[in-house]
Amino acid sequence: AYNIHVNGVLHCRVRYSQLLGLHEQLRKEYGANVVPAFPPKKIFTLTPAEVEQRREQLEKYMQAVRQDPTLGGSETFNSFLRKAQQETQQIPTEEVVLEVLLSNGQKVKVTILTSDQTEDVLEAVASKLDLPDDLVGYFSLFLVRETKDGAFSFVRKLQEFELPYVSVTSLHNPEFRIILRKSYWDSSYDDDVMEHRVGLNLLYAQTVSDIEHGWILVNKEQHRQLKSLQEKVSKKEFIRLAQTLKYYGYLKFDPCVTDFPEKGCHVVVSAGNNELNFQVRLPSEQIKEGSFKVTRMRCWRVTSSVPMSNGPSGSSPGKSEVKLELAFEYLMSKDRLQWAIMLSICLQSMVDELMVKKSGGSIRKMFRRRVNGALRRSDSQQAVKSPPLLDSPDASREPMAKLSSKLTSVSLRGISHSSSANDVGANDFHGNYAFEGIGDEDL
Repeated sequence: AYNIHVNGVLHCRVRYSQLLGLHEQLRKEYGANVVPAFPPKKIFTLTPAEVEQRREQLEKYMQAVRQDPTLGGSETFNSFLRKAQQETQQIPTEEVVLEVLLSNGQKVKVTILTSDQTEDVLEAVASKLDLPDDLVGYFSLFLVRETKDGAFSFVRKLQEFELPYVSVTSLHNPEFRIILRKSYWDSSYDDDVMEHRVGLNLLYAQTVSDIEHGWILVNKEQHRQLKSLQEKVSKKEFIRLAQTLKYYGYLKFDPCVTDFPEKGCHVVVSAGNNELNFQVRLPSEQIKEGSFKVTRMRCWRVTSSVPMSNGPSGSSPGKSEVKLELAFEYLMSKDRLQWAIMLSICLQSMVDELMVKKSGGSIRKMFRRRVNGALRRSDSQQAVKSPPLLDSPDASREPMAKLSSKLTSVSLRGISHSSSANDVGANDFHGNYAFEGIGDEDL
């Protein structure tokens, strides 16, 4: 069986035959041209090397399906993972009472089935609170870990492919809880939520909690004003004032380690206001703050290294051997990229000089040999392109936001000249065309 992990935690175990069945069902529903290629069957027993190769191929297959908007959001794919999760944890379908926390510590108990998916549980909680149907989409269920000081460490937002009851009980630790929290980033949506009494109360409780735990920065005068509004039970005014404060609406994460600006720096990351905010502790103990705007993130990739075996019970989440890493490619401003432009000029001039020397020419003749941006070889009439330093934006390109909106790991391949829709096109890179048309003997 193969272990499928979510955030480094075991989600389910599946056999090759089960995954093959999923693949055939997806092909039947969406067509062979939409579904990625599946690792082929083998007639003979696999060698250890072939076992590892198949594991890697299956991992890439599952990631490819998950990243496809149609396949990854399909009920076929998500129900497969939910069923596999329930079978792996060996939890029968039965009626249970699930406890969901609110930001103020209040507990909401809902009666559900163990096989109820995230959306079903969210609707049950909303119904218990009398939250209107049109406001349910503004909130989500999060898996959290309760810390000693009563605060919460966020593990993940519960997804449509998991069963909340199974997810929390399979961790076998009472510190893990499920909490209801708003799931949007733009504070302008607060107006919609505050129109209804229950929505206002939920938003108010979350804002008070974030301030108490230091997630929202408050100075003495602001704290005095907030305290006064709290005593008057002026909830809307309280939220309006909080909206003006730093880190309002941000989600704060546990401390981690970053390679920027220096390798091995300890950092506290907060997400909100369309950015990742970094508070970095440098080796000199100096605290440096910076932010990365999501609109300038070209792509990102999440990688994980998990232990080969989780033991007989598979209940070893959160141990130190599980390592998760987020890496992203960031578009810097032009004034920060002068070194890159200079480097490109140097590389291009090196290529030009090599070609002149190869053809027996001289530096003096090199400038005369340029004709319309092309450098001609003496032993051939084939031109070597001398491209612009920075490619002009291609109007036909898909907007970058589309790439970012997938909210999943994004992998980059090398520059491809293939026209296949599955390949990352050459337009996604600044390519060096200096060696086009040059044979091995010339290099």
